[in-house]
Amino acid sequence: MKAYGMDLSVNFCGIRFEHPFLLSAAPPTDDLDMVRRAFDAGWAGAVLKTTSVEGTPVPLKYPMISSTDLGPQRVASLGNIDLISEHHIDVVERRVEALKREYPDHVVAASIMGSRQEDWQTLVQRLEAAGADFIECSFSCPQGSMGERPGAMLAQSLAATERVAGWVKAAARRCPVVIKITPQVTDIVEVAQAVQRGGADAICASNTIPSLPGFDVATRTPSPGLDGKSTYSGLSGPAIKPITLRTIAEIARAVPLPITGTGGPTTWKDAVEFLLVGARTVQFATAVMHHGFDLVEDLVDGLAFFMEDAGIEHVSDLVGAALPRLRGHEDLPGDLRARSEVTEALCVRCDLCHVACRDGGHGAIQVDSDRLPRIDEERCVGCGLCVRVCPTGALHLKVERCAQPS
Repeated sequence: MKAYGMDLSVNFCGIRFEHPFLLSAAPPTDDLDMVRRAFDAGWAGAVLKTTSVEGTPVPLKYPMISSTDLGPQRVASLGNIDLISEHHIDVVERRVEALKREYPDHVVAASIMGSRQEDWQTLVQRLEAAGADFIECSFSCPQGSMGERPGAMLAQSLAATERVAGWVKAAARRCPVVIKITPQVTDIVEVAQAVQRGGADAICASNTIPSLPGFDVATRTPSPGLDGKSTYSGLSGPAIKPITLRTIAEIARAVPLPITGTGGPTTWKDAVEFLLVGARTVQFATAVMHHGFDLVEDLVDGLAFFMEDAGIEHVSDLVGAALPRLRGHEDLPGDLRARSEVTEALCVRCDLCHVACRDGGHGAIQVDSDRLPRIDEERCVGCGLCVRVCPTGALHLKVERCAQPS
């Protein structure tokens, strides 16, 4: 796709995407007309919500969504007790056929979940016949994805991950197989290596995180409340983006499989960060549920402007570009001296920097009679807390190189 003269197309597992943005397997892809509207809005592809063989129980409970707010900011994170799609493979395969017929230039993928080898392989064969471009396998549903023990995620077992990935890959004749894993493990690299040993073509990193979004303290009711009761939720949205970035980076540095990133992106800048740590495409769900399908216009425009301004010709040039800058703590430079500085014209005299430094930093910021912050350079160590709490960008760090301590 050319936006403002920029070619934003990407290749993932041999499949061409007009740009790196697609919808993940979630409520926005669980209705045929919704996916049609998404494609009309400009999304490059969609992974249809996880399906199963006919007869698989899908006991959905409502209400199923809660959120964690941060002051006036709504949906800092989203919690859901959703399960897989209520639509089984007979419905989903017809949807794949319709979408590929109506939108041949868009990528149509399907997500699957099974409880036995026959189910996994049947789903693959039927979706391939329907025309799916790739198949994503959910090994990571926080409500339990038919793993080795009740309530466990399949990807929490290295042996099960390798075995089931092998089943799916053995059944695939044309479609690339993408395994969606969970960050809720001790070593994400070991899981990715199990995916590789199973023969899968790519990894989806990662998924929502098991969580407890909160309670109504007056009634002791957990959220979302169902007649005073609830269960653990899958946490998504901006709050989990840092976890996803680390997950992608760890995998990209250790395993050569291509990665499609999902879990927390909202803006084009978030997507670029995913690319910089090794993702080749970026999947969106919570941001779309919050802001709508037209979000893709901002994503495409923002990426195009960024690349043009930075002189970057191909999206692939961004993939993994930041990985060489990641180091162990012991390898970070120890000869830098940082101090806070104030741009008075930007200061709104809110006192946030003073309070934060007084009670969470080094007591290096005082306010004068005009309520302007003044930096005590002898006390300031340059931790950066004041910069993070300032709402206007009036504070910044001045960093200088100094002699290493003896």
